[in-house]
Formats: sequence, C-alpha cells, structure tokens
Amino acid sequence: MSFSGQRKVETSPGTRLANSVPVAGWWMVCRWLLRRLKRFEVSGRSMLPLLAPGEEVLVDPRAAVVIGDIVVARHPYRSDVRLVKCLIAFDDAGRLQLEGLNLEESTDSRSQGNFPRQLLLGKVIGRFASEK
Repeated sequence: MSFSGQRKVETSPGTRLANSVPVAGWWMVCRWLLRRLKRFEVSGRSMLPLLAPGEEVLVDPRAAVVIGDIVVARHPYRSDVRLVKCLIAFDDAGRLQLEGLNLEESTDSRSQGNFPRQLLLGKVIGRFASEK
C-alpha cells in the first residue's frame, strides 16, 4: 500500500468534483494582514473533499465571481451564519444558486432558494495550509 501524503476524506455519494483552492502564499497573507482579505473557517462537511471542517480560507470581497467559483455568503435567514459554497448559476433576477460539493451534507440553494447578490461576501482565493 502506498501513501501519497494526501489525507483520506470520506464523502457521500453524489459529491461533485471542484477546482482546487491554493494554499495561501506570502502575498495573500500580506493582503490578509493589511485587511484586504477576510478569513473564514469552514464548518461542516458540505465542501468535502475540497475543504474540510476546520480549514480556514481567505476571501477577496472585491473579486469578480463566475460560475464554478467557491464563495462565502451570509445565510439568508440567520445573520450569524456564513456559508462556503460553490456558485452554480445566476437566475434571471441575478440571484445566486449556491451548492455544496458534498450534496448529501449540504444546506444550500436546493433548500434555501437562490441567494440575493447582496448576501455574497466574496470569492475564496486561498486557504491556510492544514496541519492535519
């Protein structure tokens, strides 16, 4: 049996493939220290295998978003909750369809409806290296 150095992650059936989120380099860390980027912690398993619970991501609130980007948005009904999801589509009214990658473990547009654009906090552009 060989070991690739990657951690093994269990996912539910129906888990989507996604683009990678790069480990934050010194330039991203500098931008975060200068308060140009925001830092959020992932909770829950909705973004597995790309982002695990406890990982921290860097978000650019000024970055343009396109379909396929990983984004952070405020929950539409709970002001204290932030969601890390994949942008799937825009509807005719410009609202965002957001879904987790691990569909069986995600609360997203399928249950909450599409998100108004003003709930979007930014695009995930990097992550801090995991110590696990």
